[in-house]
Amino acid sequence: MGKKRPSYTEKEAHTSKTSGYLRIYRRYIIEQPKPYIKLLRPEIAAMDLALPASSALLATYLLTGGFPPLFPFVLAVIGGYCAIASTYVFNDCCDIDIDTINLPDRPLIASEITKKQALLYAFLLFLIASAVALYLNFESLVVLIAATIAVSTYSAIAKRATFLSFLPVGLAYGLVPIGVWLAFDPAGVLNIGAVHSYASDPAGVLLPLPAILFGTMICITDWGFTLSGVARDIEGDQLRGAPTFPVTFGVPMTSKLVMTCWICGVALSLAIGYTAHLGLIYLAGAGIGGCWMLLQAADFVQNPTPERGGRLFLQASSYRAVIFVSMIANIVALCVIGHGFWF
Repeated sequence: MGKKRPSYTEKEAHTSKTSGYLRIYRRYIIEQPKPYIKLLRPEIAAMDLALPASSALLATYLLTGGFPPLFPFVLAVIGGYCAIASTYVFNDCCDIDIDTINLPDRPLIASEITKKQALLYAFLLFLIASAVALYLNFESLVVLIAATIAVSTYSAIAKRATFLSFLPVGLAYGLVPIGVWLAFDPAGVLNIGAVHSYASDPAGVLLPLPAILFGTMICITDWGFTLSGVARDIEGDQLRGAPTFPVTFGVPMTSKLVMTCWICGVALSLAIGYTAHLGLIYLAGAGIGGCWMLLQAADFVQNPTPERGGRLFLQASSYRAVIFVSMIANIVALCVIGHGFWF
């Protein structure tokens, strides 16, 4: 006798059970994490991951001539990214009324996630970053706390109080490469016995010149980066009474300030390559990418509209990702192949 064929009811039950599993999979694996991923701003994730990676590599290379240990390197990248991402989520929590006008598809505005859930998410990301920083170097933790206070001040207070609100944002992000740098090249000022010193600076320099230039470059370019995004959001800021720079002085004046920031930033990026003795790989990325970025900023000056500011915001993240990846590629080439202008 052959196998008994399943009845229609059995087939229907099996199909229903499979559909139930698919619904559960879709809900918990695909749909439920979506708002949390969107809060991380994946469109600029390449920049936010490459920044701590390039900082760690450059710090260790200048100190030892080699690569950083793999485990702390991975931790530093994850911790740096979580630190940056936590500020994005907190900013969204503070800007719900403004984003209702400017960015209605954001998860909080679209009711895909509650404000309480978003705040807990931001706090969790900050805790992860803090745990990583404390493990790597107590000095890194202090820098992380200072940066978080600065950018949180922008989101919660400064944006609705002064047209200079973009200043603490640049300061906060300028501290990111400094915090990562100290994890691999400790200054020794705050050594409380909980520091994992992966390398010791025999010269006793608190921060070498390339580190200072790196932090300054990130700070100034972030002013241009932030102002471009704020120019995009001018309508909502005006309606909600936020006296941002574009609201106070207009988009045309903002575009000129953005252009100034990028001129300084490109010059500083080249200075980093010169003082760190990087080769053609980095200089090509910084030079060609810098020229392209200046052309985009000049176009914003010629077309000072909120929409152009929004496009420049995304273009700036791509440019900075190119800079960081060029630095990573150059350092890898130097460590693997050896010294030389071509690397």
